[in-house]
Amino acid sequence: MRFAGNVIWFVLGGGITALVWLIGAAVFALTIVGLPLTRAAIEMAKLSAWPFGKEIVHVRDLDRKGISATTAATGTIGFIFNIIWAMTFGIILFVMYAIAGVVNCLTLIGIPFGLQSFKLAAISLWPVGRRVVTAELAELVRKDAAERTLAAYRATPA
Repeated sequence: MRFAGNVIWFVLGGGITALVWLIGAAVFALTIVGLPLTRAAIEMAKLSAWPFGKEIVHVRDLDRKGISATTAATGTIGFIFNIIWAMTFGIILFVMYAIAGVVNCLTLIGIPFGLQSFKLAAISLWPVGRRVVTAELAELVRKDAAERTLAAYRATPA
């Protein structure tokens, strides 16, 4: 089902939106300071082309790095780049995905495609610091994060 959904998605517009992500990546790659946006845009182009069976996770949930001076600095830089992205290509992609989601959800058979569009719309405004992984890996990462959070709650006295 994932393969068929991905092929239909790609042919009916996923290829075009992936191309917009890649154009954004190329524009920001031309400036040296835009390289973090380039990486994020390429990650999102992969998801935009083939969204079924893929999920987005935050990079800190993958690498399990806690708060340190390095992660705080990279997080701040990522925040700034996310704002720059949202004001340029992010809003364009958000509108494209939102419109596609509404149109797809008008038909019963289009609902899965509409849900993928809404997932991509949410990510399109804030892509820096996110990685595209399989749905199975995303589930494991979220379970691991939940276990660490639970352990932290249990460690603090009530």
